[in-house]
Amino acid sequence: MRLLLILAILSFQIQLLSQNSISGTVENNSGQRLVGASIFLLDTNFAAATDDNGRFVIEDIPAGTYVMKCTYVGFSDLEQSIQLDSSLRLELVLDGTIYDLDRIVITANQLEDEDPFTYQNLSKENIERRNGSQDLPYLLEHTPSMVVTSDAGTGIGYTGLRVRGSDPTRINVTINGIPLNDSESHGVFWVNMPDFSNSVESIQIQRGVGPSTNGSGAFGASLNLNTNELYSNGFININSGYGSFNTRKVAVSMNTGLINNQYQIEGRYSYIASDGYVDRASANLSSWYFSAAKVDENSSLRLNLFSGKETTYQSWWGTPEAIIDEDEEALRAHYNRNVGSIYNTVEDSLNLFNSGRTYNYYTYENQVDDYRQTHVQLFYAKDFQNGLTLNATGHYTKGKGYFEEFRHQEDLQIYLLTDTFRLSDLVRRRWLDNDFYGAIINARYTLNENSLVTVGASANRYVGDHFGNVIAAEQGVNFNPFDRYYENTGKKLDINSYAKFDIALSDRLNVFADVQYRMIDYSAAGLDNGSIPIAIDTSYKFFNPKAGISYNLTAERNIYLSYARAQREPVRNDFIDAIGTAVPEPEKLDNIELGFRSNGAKSSYGINLYYMSYKDQLVVTGALNDVGGAIRQNVSDSYRMGIELQMGRQLNDALKWDVNLSYSQNKIDAFQEIIADYDNGGLIINDFENTDIAFSPNIVAGSVLEYAPNSFLKLYWQSKFVGRQYLDNTSNINRSIDPYWVNDIIVKYTLPTDYFEMFELKLMVNNLLNASYVSNGYSYSYSFGELVTENFYYPQAGIHFNLGLNVTF
Repeated sequence: MRLLLILAILSFQIQLLSQNSISGTVENNSGQRLVGASIFLLDTNFAAATDDNGRFVIEDIPAGTYVMKCTYVGFSDLEQSIQLDSSLRLELVLDGTIYDLDRIVITANQLEDEDPFTYQNLSKENIERRNGSQDLPYLLEHTPSMVVTSDAGTGIGYTGLRVRGSDPTRINVTINGIPLNDSESHGVFWVNMPDFSNSVESIQIQRGVGPSTNGSGAFGASLNLNTNELYSNGFININSGYGSFNTRKVAVSMNTGLINNQYQIEGRYSYIASDGYVDRASANLSSWYFSAAKVDENSSLRLNLFSGKETTYQSWWGTPEAIIDEDEEALRAHYNRNVGSIYNTVEDSLNLFNSGRTYNYYTYENQVDDYRQTHVQLFYAKDFQNGLTLNATGHYTKGKGYFEEFRHQEDLQIYLLTDTFRLSDLVRRRWLDNDFYGAIINARYTLNENSLVTVGASANRYVGDHFGNVIAAEQGVNFNPFDRYYENTGKKLDINSYAKFDIALSDRLNVFADVQYRMIDYSAAGLDNGSIPIAIDTSYKFFNPKAGISYNLTAERNIYLSYARAQREPVRNDFIDAIGTAVPEPEKLDNIELGFRSNGAKSSYGINLYYMSYKDQLVVTGALNDVGGAIRQNVSDSYRMGIELQMGRQLNDALKWDVNLSYSQNKIDAFQEIIADYDNGGLIINDFENTDIAFSPNIVAGSVLEYAPNSFLKLYWQSKFVGRQYLDNTSNINRSIDPYWVNDIIVKYTLPTDYFEMFELKLMVNNLLNASYVSNGYSYSYSFGELVTENFYYPQAGIHFNLGLNVTF
């Protein structure tokens, strides 16, 4: 009896010693900590709820096998079997968002796993990794076939991107499904939206034509930015930084989290400033963002307001090739050719010969671009609980601003100034005052779990006033700074309708069909700069079919094939800059995509082939107009074809590698180079066949190596290689940008603290190996005694730093 008692006591003590605990955190798949989530072991009394930091602890659990369940309102439940031999720490992630309906508003333009197109999704974490002070294009730099550039050389101010060689006017950009591209130029000016990436929750990059979308047709890619996201918990975030070239940033954002499971308010204010790498290429930028939402299980109403203000010193002239090459003899020859036309004063001459590769042609102290753009977005979504969801969107964008410039000894008659003086130095401002508004509606009907039909329509109206005034002149010149020496107005109506069918023929086979009808009316009338009359009145009607098929080899592997047509209208400057009496024609693109993708737990792979056949493509000639825009002309037949490879692999617990490689051929069947002949008057025409398309490198590669030895420290080594780019369409190596390879490192350290939800330090070292390179340029030629070619480039900064502090509480 005594022996049995001793054994019972020993057994009880062993059981006490084997008591274990389960602790950890609960997040959604956007990385948001969930407060009040329930965690319990089925068929036991062991349970806990997450605290204000999304953490939980369940203690005194005997060893054994259990089924753990985690639940949170609005999210999918999580169940998993656990073998408890010792204490466990878990990081639980629940799928979904609080209410999926709030996100359905923007999914008419989004692609899903089974859709037969080429795309890539970037999460909030991907965006924040690179986010410092640079504009949004630099956050996308390491995605496939992407090339970015910066006028100031730092990624702040005027920046741009190209995808598969397609320039920004051919990349369709939407914010929550609303077109962002300027209606007249089709361009996107990221400088007007400083630090907007701080409010972006996800980005989808669609390469090629992709499905039907709102706004100008995608002729190389689409960028879909989503800011509409619900947070379960409230927070305040302060993001600040300081770096090379006196670059500084401070951003404050807040979110109430979901109040009473219905209401959310969020806001942000950002300020960014930099002196720039290029001389005087400063930027002074600010922006704000406000959003209020009311949601429930069946409906969603959201109002977004955001605005950006930029004052940027102009640096779009570029640096002469002779300075880049450090060739004093060539620089002297360049000066002698252009003295009296480009270089007019002693200050111009001293600036040219003494500046080095950071040369900026402009020296007038207020040679700035000053612009504000404000957006209003209103969304309503309704789920009728019978498979039908309706989305309605209204939007309004107001833009107004000018660029100011000094002009040397201008003819006063051009400015409608009658005076005893014929010529005068003066300062002028060229204004743009525009309004863009419209409505978008779409309906989705779910046929079954894997099949749906989407129909939609949009109507957008644009009115843009272009005008200029003289604000200063030499003493004795009579002028009124409010008088307009030129004035014209552009008006555009864009109506779009589409129907999409995404049908699952079996568990593995999906087919996709998409038809779009688009009507455009555009007119412009008045006088342009230089008293040039403008009279444009044109209309276009486009029918764009798309179709594709995808097949799931396994749950993780998929192959797809698609065909898509896109057509788009010429832009305003194509009419104004048209050579001779040529009238620009609309463009047509037929795009075929064939791809394979695999997404596993520890690795992902992708390979796709593409062929993009253009009819009447508007290609850049290499020259720029008087506002720094690329001059373009139609070519009858051209194409882009290539292969894109992607791999992402978790090499071990601490090391992850993402890499991509693009190889392409980009050709024009027949191109005519038109050169001004100042010797004999008229033009010189040179014919080229099977020539390379400008700014279309054959090879583009990117790599991101991530090392995370623990939960506090992350290191990233980022590399980018861009092959040779020609400045025009002549395949002339003497008019090209040399290949370049650039490396950056990012170090992020999150300090463990009980006082803040997050306290993170981030060091970014850009161009680590101090590569000397240029990323953009332009070229023009003429005959004057001999053939003369002038190349100008945009040099990028050498090694430079940014140190940031990111605090959330």
